[in-house]
Amino acid sequence: MKDWLNQIDINQYLPGALAWATNILLAILILIVGFWIAGRVGKTIRNVGERNERLDDTLFRFLGSVAKYVILAFVAIAVLNRFGVETTSIVALLGAAGLAVGLALQGAMSNLAAGVMLMVFRPYKAGDFIDAAGKFGKVDEITLFTTVLQTFDNQQIIIPNGQIWGDQIINHSHHPVRGVDMHFGVAYGEDIDKARAVIDKVLADHPHIRKDPAPFVEVETLNDSSVDFLVRPFCDGAHYFDVRYSLPEQVKKALDASGIEIPFPHRKVIVVNE
Repeated sequence: MKDWLNQIDINQYLPGALAWATNILLAILILIVGFWIAGRVGKTIRNVGERNERLDDTLFRFLGSVAKYVILAFVAIAVLNRFGVETTSIVALLGAAGLAVGLALQGAMSNLAAGVMLMVFRPYKAGDFIDAAGKFGKVDEITLFTTVLQTFDNQQIIIPNGQIWGDQIINHSHHPVRGVDMHFGVAYGEDIDKARAVIDKVLADHPHIRKDPAPFVEVETLNDSSVDFLVRPFCDGAHYFDVRYSLPEQVKKALDASGIEIPFPHRKVIVVNE
């Protein structure tokens, strides 16, 4: 009789126990496969950034982590579903939570999106001199949310990427050879050919000005009291500021030595005695 009762109990609970055991085994299998796939996908995405020098490692490490945790989230939902948990409400809850977080972090997400675009299209890189968001300096660091600039007087400027991506970006270091535009004026009474020859000699003697392409020196404007030359020498990008800030003084001294007048504003006062 006792054996018969035990047999009844076993037959009653055996299907449920087998179902739970099957679900546990399948859940473990899903976890193992899911973790393996998540790890492989994350590693593959990170390796894309490491193998290609034009791509940013930081961006692809971030994208690899995002892909890994998204896959793990689906793995967790699949495991819960094996045990009969209603996952539709969980997905809806996660979606609502994601929307709430996204709205709360709208500014940060905008900067993140801009940071991703900057790292993908690479309008500048660390070490470049740029004008961006009304600021000028050398790029020290590019993160997913901000760009850090160093100014000539050693200030650190941290600019949100959203401001940079939505505005004009001038990269002064993009091309290896730079033109340096300057203007010099001489008086109307001076010989412009002689003035051009003086400027040409200063350019030829400057150690950082390239012979190819040749400097451009031509009369640009006839102003009220001066004849203005547009002077555009070319130099390597690394010497841009040396040329930009040394050449005006050298031209001024050369014009003075040649007796060529550099005009300046005059005011004529007429006194009438009554």
